Amino acid sequence: MSFSGFFSQFLTGLQQTGPIEFIAVFAGIGSVWFSRKENILVYPVGLINTTFYIYLSVKGHLLGEASVNLYYTIMSIYGWILWTRKDSTKQEVILHITYSSRKEWMQQLLFFSVFYLAIFFALSWAKQAFAPEAIPWADAFASATAYTGMWLMARKKIENWLWWIATNCASIPLYFIKGYAFTSVQFVILLILAFSGWFEWKKRIRSHQP
Repeated sequence: MSFSGFFSQFLTGLQQTGPIEFIAVFAGIGSVWFSRKENILVYPVGLINTTFYIYLSVKGHLLGEASVNLYYTIMSIYGWILWTRKDSTKQEVILHITYSSRKEWMQQLLFFSVFYLAIFFALSWAKQAFAPEAIPWADAFASATAYTGMWLMARKKIENWLWWIATNCASIPLYFIKGYAFTSVQFVILLILAFSGWFEWKKRIRSHQP
């Protein structure tokens, strides 16, 4: 596809963007911005994004992404609780940004692999049964990396940003192909914010070290 054809398709997709997608996109960007700043608002703002995208993903036959956003919703509540827990004596926040150990890295890779295979085979079946527009390998990759990233973000592991980078790289073309042009642009912005978040959290780790 030429650049002019790509731009024309983007403008067409943008014109077809509904209010639900607009709100979801801005909430998603806002949520990642707050996450980058280690601000608790990441979770309430993120819940707006995830609930709206459950609807949009089902509508667009992105069943893996729909499951991701349901998972996001649950993990947002879980992360909200973890991020707000305080020491009973000092009344200081308990959870701080840390690097993953080698053992935690192995757990992450296993976590990703299990979800990738489960989602891939489920979507392959769904494609044959009732969702011919599904793209199992791409949707499963975007979903499994996002599952892993959200789990690590709730635990304030800096590697969550690496998994978000992978998610965004996969989601940009995936949503564009499905006709959600504005959402595709959102993932471009989120990709930039993910790189920024990685460097910001590295600074915060250094500031917490004696």
